[in-house]
Amino acid sequence: MASPIEVHYWPTPNGHKVTIALEEMGLPYTIVPVNIGRGDQFKPEFLAISPNNRMPAIVDPDGPGGQPISVFESGAILQYLGRKTGQFYGADERGRVQVEEWLMWQMANLGPNSGQANHFRNYAPAMTSDQRHLAYGAIRYSNEVHRLYGVLERRLEKHEYLAGDYSIADMATAPWVSAWKAVGIDFDEFPRTKAWHEAILARPAVKRALEQGETLRRGPGLNASGKEAEEARKVLFGQRAR
Repeated sequence: MASPIEVHYWPTPNGHKVTIALEEMGLPYTIVPVNIGRGDQFKPEFLAISPNNRMPAIVDPDGPGGQPISVFESGAILQYLGRKTGQFYGADERGRVQVEEWLMWQMANLGPNSGQANHFRNYAPAMTSDQRHLAYGAIRYSNEVHRLYGVLERRLEKHEYLAGDYSIADMATAPWVSAWKAVGIDFDEFPRTKAWHEAILARPAVKRALEQGETLRRGPGLNASGKEAEEARKVLFGQRAR
């Protein structure tokens, strides 16, 4: 029986990617909560496995050669798990290239731009008294996310999944598309993307993965009022090099 993989996790799109992959691949795992609103990601023990102070990260006690290995960055984790299990990572080199193209597209494009659009649209208004400072950022990133949904829609016109077969690229992208409302997307404008997203969320493994985060999600929202929400915003959005 394989030893459980430790998943250092908080229920965000990047966190969901990893639990979805683990559930789909049938790998045992345990969750180590990393409360990003309270600064758990800056603790020395977490820095030892994730030098960028960002979750998720994993520790696999049954790594290469039977020795433990830690992996940080959600895309790298998905690739590692795909290689470890031989699942959802393409059947040959041509297939792997397609998976990696769309995985990198999510990592470099959809994820970062959705995060920025969400920030300027939903969190930043509670953090500044002069709302004029926010308009350009909100428009700039909302427009770029809209463009990216167009890229996704065109891809799904001819493919059931991003890389042809269901893969880690879909597992990485679907949790970010779940934020469509927060980034100002009219889902009816992208019917193929909407249908693809609904089909992925209906998968039993995806449902199990998302349920893992529900108990951790409870607490004040970052765009709410109150001392705890204000402190969480400072932790997440006020960091500089130390």
